[in-house]
Order: sequence, then C-alpha cells, then structure tokens
Amino acid sequence: MNRIADGSIDSRPTAVALAAIADGARSDRSSRGIAAVVGRMISAGELVVGERLPTVRELSKALAVSPTTVSEAWQTLAAVGAIDARGRQGTFVRQPTGPASPRRYRRITEGPGHFPLDLSTGTPDPALLPDLGPVIARVSRQSLTSSYLDDPVLPGLGDRIRADWPFTAEDLTIVDGAMDALDRVAGATVRLGDRVVVEHPAFPPLLDLLDQMGAQVVGVDMDAEGMLPEQLQAAVADGVVAVFLQPRAHNPTGITMSKRRRDRLARILSDTAAIVVEDDHSGDIASGRLASIGTLLPARTVHIRSYSKSHGPDLRLAAVGGAGDVVRAVANRRLLGPGWSSRILQAVLLEMLDHRPTIDAVAHARAEYARRRGEFTAVLDAAGVGYTGSDGINLWVQVADERSALLYLAARGIGAAPGGPFMVHSGTPSLRVTIGLVDHDIEHVARMLANAAATNPARTRRAGQR
Repeated sequence: MNRIADGSIDSRPTAVALAAIADGARSDRSSRGIAAVVGRMISAGELVVGERLPTVRELSKALAVSPTTVSEAWQTLAAVGAIDARGRQGTFVRQPTGPASPRRYRRITEGPGHFPLDLSTGTPDPALLPDLGPVIARVSRQSLTSSYLDDPVLPGLGDRIRADWPFTAEDLTIVDGAMDALDRVAGATVRLGDRVVVEHPAFPPLLDLLDQMGAQVVGVDMDAEGMLPEQLQAAVADGVVAVFLQPRAHNPTGITMSKRRRDRLARILSDTAAIVVEDDHSGDIASGRLASIGTLLPARTVHIRSYSKSHGPDLRLAAVGGAGDVVRAVANRRLLGPGWSSRILQAVLLEMLDHRPTIDAVAHARAEYARRRGEFTAVLDAAGVGYTGSDGINLWVQVADERSALLYLAARGIGAAPGGPFMVHSGTPSLRVTIGLVDHDIEHVARMLANAAATNPARTRRAGQR
C-alpha cells in the first residue's frame, strides 16, 4: 500500500498484500481459513482500514481454490463488518462492527411457541431458589454506595468470595452475570481472526459472541471426563489465544471435568500462551467437585463464578478472578460503561452466602436436581437412549432425528432446545432438555423423551407406504 500525491491511501491492491494473504492461507485454504488469515492481518494492522483487498479471481488463482471458496471467506468477513464490498470499485477493509443478530441464541429462545412444559430454557426451577425476602430486609437497613469512586467490589464480598475461590486469584471483580463476564473477558483477550478453542458442543451465546468478534473457533470434542486431550493438543499446535471451558455441569452435556483430565489439559496448555477461561455457571447447585485448571496455571486462568442458577437469576452477578492483567482490563473497561455492578445486589449476595436458611436452600436444590436427574436417566437407560454427563440441570440426549424429536415432543406439550445451535462442527443429532424443571411425573416425561429420541422420519415414511 502506498500514499499518493495528495497524501491519501492508494487503495489499489498491492502484490505484497496478495502474496501475504495467499502465503498465510496456504496451510488452510478453506473459506474459514482464508477469512481467519485476513482477519488476523486486519487486527495486526497489516491490512488497514480503507485498503483494497485482492479480487476473488486474483486470490482464488493464487491459492488454487475455487472462486466460491474465496467468496464465502469474504462473506464471513463482511458478516462481522470487517470488509466492505463496493461493487466494481472493489472490496475494502473497514472497522469491524459485528453482525446484527445472535443467530444461535435466537434459535433456542425463539421457538414456535410456548409449551405447557417448556424444557428448552436452561434455567433453574424457581421453586428451588432461596427466599430473598429476609435477606433483602436486612440489607435495606445498610448504607452502601456513597461515591462513584467507590471500589467496584463491595467491601467484604471480595474477601468472602476469595475464601471459596479454587485458586489464589491475582485480582477479582464483580460483573453482571456469566455472559457479561464471558463478553468482557473475550473482549480483553480475543481479536479479529484469533483462533480460540471451545468445548464441542458449546453454549450458543458464547459461539455467537465469538462469531461477532470474528474469531476462528475450534471445537474440541468431549468424553465423560471433559475435553479430549489429543484434540486439544492438535488445536493448540496451530496457535490459540484462549481456551473457553465449563469445568462442571457443562451446558449442554452435564459433564464435569475430572482432576485427571484437568491435569492432562494443564500440561498441554502449559507450553502455550493461551488464556484459560473457566465458566463455572452452575456454581453451588452442581453436584460434581470443581477441578480448576487455575490450581495449576493460576497466572493464565480466568475463573468465572455465577450465582444466577444457585441464588437467583435476577441477582445478575458473577465473580471474575484469576489472571491479573485480564481481570484488571475487564474492570478498567467497565469504568467507561456501567462502572460497577449494583452494590445493593452485591450486599444481598454477601448476606446470602452466610445466611443459614439460604445455605440450606441451595443444598436442598443441589440434592433435588441430582434426584430428578437420576430418576430421569434411569428411564432413558432402560429404553437404551444415549445421553451424556451426570451433573447439572440439563441433559444432552441423542436422537435419531432432531426435527422429528422436537415435533413429537411439541405435539405432547413439551418444549426442548434443538441441538444444532450448540454444534461447532458435525456431531450426533441431539436435544438439550432442562430436566431440572421436571418436578413431577418424571417417569412419564422421561418416557416421552425416550419415544421422541427413537422417532425416525424415514422409518415413519416406510411404515406409511405399506
């Protein structure tokens, strides 16, 4: 790229830019690979705003791929606002803005209608949440915020949370729930074109978030103990900036990472510079024991603890603690936005953490969710239906056909979340079912799910042709 006489940028594509893009994409000439290379070049300033990109024909010829492949890469970059197609004038680099809609999240929240028994939500049973009344009454007598310059974390709450933290956190702050935490941590660590690892399947809003940031997402499959080490090893070999995982009661699979698996993953990640982001979204209602990579890589781990499912979704609070540079970046960026999370709500949480009736209520919820899960899975076991995990309020159920299973359940007044939005790459057709919401007729609902899992449209058509 050169400057012309009037000082403006010469937007004609240079041979150097074409060669650099082609060279960077040779190891992965798929549309995603090409888009990731261009995205990284934009983030690094190697391609600047206003610069003209090579034409589809030029780049497809340089890489020996079809023009369709390059066009798909350009569409991916356009979807995150990284490039601007101007017809015959060419395609130019622009400031990334992100797409308008979180498409995966919409697919699990905007179904065809409401159901008498909606098990698509991923939310806790309201009847099992602690009673906020007595705690709020006690907090109402306190004087909380006196200045906008007060610390973002309520005095006392930080110490209380640190006492239960799985490792010594270099810094800690409070934000507005787990997704707010993931958004802000990703904003501090991930740039356009960066490669990041997630579990497969993964939480749809996280995938939408990373898509909007223009990240190259690599899904690592899981078994009963967590991420598969061999796949993680292969993923980090090409360089990643962050690894996002849920250490227990994984949503959607219900898998809790074992200490043995944690140790293997930590050994793999110790040879990288990747930041580990742990989303402990279920918190105290999870039955499994927390195995945090932060106990082995504390300076490179950011742990997120949400209190929404255990203490109340409308508390909208999560703690973020661990790697000091990341946590401080999150806190500093919030100073330019909300500033802090409500100290009134923080005071409510602080009271709840040491309030005996609340502690007992959370313990009861944990045991009750485990009981419901056990009764539900016993029916699926008897019917030979595949599922994963042993923890949390969600069940990841294998089905013969996703659409047919959803229709079968809908006809019986039961809602479930389609598995497609959770998928990073191809996998077994599945549904996510929030079985923690089934407080009665568990055996009946489980039988309906077992029948739905076996519903096969091809088999149904053959039967109808006889």
